[in-house]
Amino acid sequence: MNRIQGKYTFSMIKPDAVQANYIGAILSMIEKAGFSIDAITMLQLTPIVAEHFYAVHSDRPFYKALCAFIASAPVVAMVLQKKNAVADLRRLMGATNPTEAADGTIRKIFATSIDYNAIHGSDSDEAAALESSFFFPGRDLLLKKTSTI
Repeated sequence: MNRIQGKYTFSMIKPDAVQANYIGAILSMIEKAGFSIDAITMLQLTPIVAEHFYAVHSDRPFYKALCAFIASAPVVAMVLQKKNAVADLRRLMGATNPTEAADGTIRKIFATSIDYNAIHGSDSDEAAALESSFFFPGRDLLLKKTSTI
């Protein structure tokens, strides 16, 4: 994935924001920030799928609650494209704790707590590749093929 490194990130609008009908507003903020949506789907994770997705946190005290929350209602999973995608999305999302998030960020506007923080975004290019392929299997093969055009 060297040719696309830094150009893509994974993001997920979490159940709290989906249930509050913030999908359109969040997508609008993302697009206004210069991202294009490369892939998008709305789905509800099963508890087992949630455990696999968040396996990296399995030894953390919040793991079980996080898995239960993410499987509690539909999410919107997406792959976003932009130069410096990971860093730019993390800046747009704001701090995990919305009380510490900068004004104008997604979490400052839409999150209600550190647990219900509206959106997930990959924290590295490697995580973006893994998380994207988790929700969009085979997509990495398509990107490798089309990135040479």
